[in-house]
Parts: sequence; structure tokens; C-alpha cells
Amino acid sequence: MNAWHIGLSVVATDVGGGFSIGLGGLGFVMGLSGSWMLFTGLLGAWISGVWLIPRIYKISALRSVFSLPDVFRYYYGIPAALMAAIISFVGYMGFTASQIVAGAKLASVTFEVFDYTTLLWIMGLFTVFYTALGGLKAVIYTDTIQWMILMFGLIFLGIPFAYVAVGGWYSIQQAIPNEMLSFGNVGFVELINWFITIVPIWFVGMTLYQRIFASRNEMEAKKAWFLAGILEWPLMAFMGVVLGVLSRVAFEQGLISFNGNIDAEMGLPLLLKEVLPAGVTGMLLAAYFSAIMSTADSCLMAASGNVVTDFLGKIFRFKPTQKLRLSQWSTLILGVGAVYIAFKQKDVLELMLLSYAFMVSGLFVPMIMGVMLKKRSTWAAPLSMLAGGLTTVFLEVKEIPIYLDINANAIGIIASLIVYGLIHHLSKKTDAYF
Repeated sequence: MNAWHIGLSVVATDVGGGFSIGLGGLGFVMGLSGSWMLFTGLLGAWISGVWLIPRIYKISALRSVFSLPDVFRYYYGIPAALMAAIISFVGYMGFTASQIVAGAKLASVTFEVFDYTTLLWIMGLFTVFYTALGGLKAVIYTDTIQWMILMFGLIFLGIPFAYVAVGGWYSIQQAIPNEMLSFGNVGFVELINWFITIVPIWFVGMTLYQRIFASRNEMEAKKAWFLAGILEWPLMAFMGVVLGVLSRVAFEQGLISFNGNIDAEMGLPLLLKEVLPAGVTGMLLAAYFSAIMSTADSCLMAASGNVVTDFLGKIFRFKPTQKLRLSQWSTLILGVGAVYIAFKQKDVLELMLLSYAFMVSGLFVPMIMGVMLKKRSTWAAPLSMLAGGLTTVFLEVKEIPIYLDINANAIGIIASLIVYGLIHHLSKKTDAYF
């Protein structure tokens, strides 16, 4: 496929409804500075496009490589591939759940006839059946359309109508603190945490590798990654946080109100419901639901692909029709599992970043080392994956405070690097001995 379809699909998958709602929440709390979160997405896209894609294409030219675990299998062997598939599966199940939460949050303030639980089931089941019926090519094409709907809704409807509704620039300045309209209202540690969590995902995302291999050639893939970076920042970053800022202005003006405790991520949905005209609200809801679907279907397909291709496919031999049916049933079952996860976690951005962190802390170091080193230890990769992932999970679950509030993911990456270096060093000595 060409760069335009791949690029739009990449950004639609990476910055879907979850990030759209999450960016609105950041804009509500931090103001325009929240846009820096997606600047790390631009850095990740461009770095991986220039450095990673050419090296991955050399592998795909040598043998059949179609997924992230296949890359690990080429570099390290079966144990590393299996561990990578497990970590990728767990991460994308969480990410799929975050999209379902985002959709339910968006719908809960608009369709008051349904409670939040019912909306979670509606969003989840719709996502599951939609994904089970389509393939990667269908997902990429629909991602392109969904992204266009999202951009049209935000640029030509959402922001202009919300801007007029709150009274224009003068009213905005009067309603919120000046720092919310600057780009310096963010701490250095917050920037570091975003960088550590988001940039590495461009090197270990299963959905991204699927699109690398779906590209027409290496040059088209590079163009797609460059396009995706630009669409993430500044375009989508500013669209999301600006609407969040406008929802904060509407809140300060009394145009919207919260029942109970303030949830920043609910500011944008309430803006759609209570401030904007009904027709505009309908178009924006279509835009956000499109974005949610564009991410949810890709992430659920990634998790299903891990099960069918990287687990069962390495044990059993399936006929094409059998593999198709197995994929559909796998998607259906895993989708129900993602809905269950969604019931356990209601903070969209937190769930997304936790899913990112789990994959990054486990997979980033062995992937980079696999690309860079000529001689690799078979067991350095799986053991470092285990060390990084478990370290991050332990720190997060136990809520252990870290110096300067550095993200637990950073400690996980360091642990992964230490274990990798130690095993790699010992394996070289063992090779020399024998």
C-alpha cells in the first residue's frame, strides 16, 4: 500500500479516540502545554522512520517476517519471540480496553438514557464485531476515512463553534490563567516521562510493524512515518488541547458543570453536549467515534494476531479457511476480555500510558540491541524482557515512590538494559570458553 494510506492509518491507530479524549483532558488541566505530549510522537515516528525501517526491511527481504515476534525470532530465536508475543498481547489488550473506555465516556454524557456500564458493553461489542469481520487491508482503508472525518470535525466544526460559543479570545483570556495559554506550563520531569513512555513505542509496536510490512516498499514506509509524525504534532496535538482549553473556559463560565468530582477527561464530552449546536455535536461525535474505532480495531487485531500467528500458528498448521475462522473467533473472545478490562479501569490516558509502559519496558532494549549488535545472546532478550516488564509492573502496582516522580517505565528500561548487558557479557565468555 502507498504512503498516504499507511501514514494516515498509522496516525489514526496511534492517536485515536483515546488520545483525543486524553488530550482534551490535558488541555483542560494544563492548557496548550499539553500538546508537548504528542511532540514525543513526532520524534518517535521520525527516528524510527530513518533508523529502524531500513534495517527491518533488510530482514523482511531475507525471510518471511510479518510481525514483531517474527523479528525477535530472527534476531534471538523462539524463546525471545514467545516472550515478545506475550508482552505485546498483554499491552494491546490494555490499549484496546482504553479505547472502549474512551468511547463509553464520550457517549455517557450524550446518550443519558444509557448508564455507563451499558455503554461500555455497546462500545465493546460494536468494536469486537467490526474488527472480527475485517482484515488489515480493510482496517487501513477505514482508518484513512476515519481520520479524515476526525480532522474535518475538529478543524471546521468543533474549534470554530466552541470558540464562538465561549465568547472569543477576550473571554478566553478572562476565564483561565495566563499560563494555560503558554507552552511553558509543563515540568521537565513530565516531559521526560512522556518521552520515555511514548518514543520507544515506535520501535516495539505490533500495529506499526504490521504497517511496515504492508507498505509497498521501504521508501513508501519512510514517507508514511514522516507524514504520521507531522499529523501527530503539531496538527492533532493542537486540535486536541485547544478543545480541552475551550471546555475549561466553558466550565469557568458556568456553561458546563460536573456532577460530583471534576473529571478533566469529561470536559470535552460535556462541551459537545451542552455548548455546541446539536448538528455540530452529532458531527463531532461521529468524528470521535471514528477515531476510537480506528485505534481499537488495530489494537485488537494485533492481540488476535499474537494468538493466532505467534502462539497457535507455531504449534499447529492451519488451512487458510481454518486460520480465517480462528482469527475471527479469537478476535471475538479477546474483545470480550478487553471489555472486562475496561470495567476495571476508567482513566483513559492512564490506561493507555500503562499499556505503553508495559510494552516499552519489556521490548525496547532487546529490540534496539538486536538491530545494533552482530552477535546476540539467545537468552539475553527474553530475560531482559522479563526483568523490564516485571520491574515496571511491580513499581506501578505497589505504587512505590520514585525520585522526582520519574515514570516507573524508566526504571524498567534500566533493569532490562542491566540484565541484557549481564547475560550478553556472560554468554560471550561462555562462547570463548567452549
